[in-house]
Amino acid sequence: MSLRATRVGEQMKKELGEIIGRKIKDPRIGFVTVTDVEVTGDLQQAKVFISVLGDDEQRQNTLKGLAKAKGFIRSEIGQRIRLRKTPEITFEFDESVDYGNRIESLLADLNKNTKHDDA
Repeated sequence: MSLRATRVGEQMKKELGEIIGRKIKDPRIGFVTVTDVEVTGDLQQAKVFISVLGDDEQRQNTLKGLAKAKGFIRSEIGQRIRLRKTPEITFEFDESVDYGNRIESLLADLNKNTKHDDA
């Protein structure tokens, strides 16, 4: 990824957090954290990685709500970031967050079991 694409991605990540958190009033959209934004070198596509608090149904509803608001989100990004053309946005779940949480709970279980064995 080019330096410019990285910079645009960082800027988009900051702005998206604000837009999703404050501007969108869709009740389907839960508590969303924008974890990363990958922008292609030509700045045409932006893959937005999100993490959503809640169960699978809440996650799916959030994704639907974000998809519905995509046009609005893009125009907001276009106003906030000076680019000739605002990148096409796609939303994806950041699986690494779930993976990290899973590892953390496994380690916690291991720790608990080890303490019982020592007693």
